[in-house]
Amino acid sequence: MSNRRSCAIISSQAFSLINFRGPLISDLVASGVAVHALAPDYDDDIRKKVIALGAQPWDYRMVRTGMNPVRDCVDTFRLIGLLRQLRPDVTLGYFIKPVIFGTLAAWIAGVPKRVAMIEGLGSIFTASSGSDRLQSRMLRWMVAHLYRIALMRSHKVIFLNDDDLSEFVNSQIVEKSKAFNLGGIGVALEAWAVSRPITAPVTFLLAARLIREKGIVEYAEAARLVKMRHPETRFLLLGGLDPNPHCLQASEVKSWVSQGLLEWPGHVDVHPWMAQASVYVLPSYYREGVPRSTQEAMAMGKAVVTTDAPGCRETVIDGVNGFLVPVRDAKALAQALLRFVENPSLIESMGIESRRLAEIRFDAKTVNARLMEILEVK
Repeated sequence: MSNRRSCAIISSQAFSLINFRGPLISDLVASGVAVHALAPDYDDDIRKKVIALGAQPWDYRMVRTGMNPVRDCVDTFRLIGLLRQLRPDVTLGYFIKPVIFGTLAAWIAGVPKRVAMIEGLGSIFTASSGSDRLQSRMLRWMVAHLYRIALMRSHKVIFLNDDDLSEFVNSQIVEKSKAFNLGGIGVALEAWAVSRPITAPVTFLLAARLIREKGIVEYAEAARLVKMRHPETRFLLLGGLDPNPHCLQASEVKSWVSQGLLEWPGHVDVHPWMAQASVYVLPSYYREGVPRSTQEAMAMGKAVVTTDAPGCRETVIDGVNGFLVPVRDAKALAQALLRFVENPSLIESMGIESRRLAEIRFDAKTVNARLMEILEVK
């Protein structure tokens, strides 16, 4: 019998195994760990990329959005069977359903160590308003209750910022002794080399799923305000439509494009577009972990404007590598963006600071070494 240690990584989105966990999978495989990569939505391209990293892809059933107790229970029991077949030494679940149902399945299947990663609290834990407030509060209570049940069966719980860790500990969702703040999942710095500063025309970029909590409406309104004074500025919006109930409609985005406020190429490779940007903008109030897109922008030496909100604030030292603005405040956002248009030297000086901070805080090699220690597979 082989003594090779094994890790099952459980995700609800196959592409994230490449985009978010790719460097970790590579480091685990290089250290001699057998990696099983579980996802419900593989296609041939992602499957080949996972195999190229040295991991074994496995399909399982899980619907990423929505809560259907019968369906989720059936899918969990099927996952139990798969984990019993694979017999990993440790599981790592990330995103809401893999954390909840993946952890419970691993516990029932007898997996020796179970680690959960809370990559931000998302829209469920974002303060709501209007007619859906009661429904949102009920959903938040239910999800918090499920988290509590699942995390009682975990050995360690990883958070990406102190706000989320404190909320879960203070709400007694997780024991403080189990909680670790990783401080961001990191990026492969060598893959995001510094690009030259773009000062003419000053170009802003936002890359995100097109859901309202990412601050896309505020971004469009800020573009309107900035272009009233400086019509030559460019505003890029990258990202595709999403099944999330808070997703923007295509007609809304196309309206901004037709008004000349935004350029929207859709869901595209971020890298070449990031190179065109002067400043990266993320006006999110989504309860991010630590946004991956912002870490990539910092690695490329881009100044950042983001909100003073959990997760986002971890990426900016206000006035050093960018600016922090209040959430849901398009006027404050526009004022911050105008500072770059009217003083373009900030684009280069703050971009240099962004790269310096990325090297200190968000180097995937350093982050993955710590994560492997938490997983106890080194």
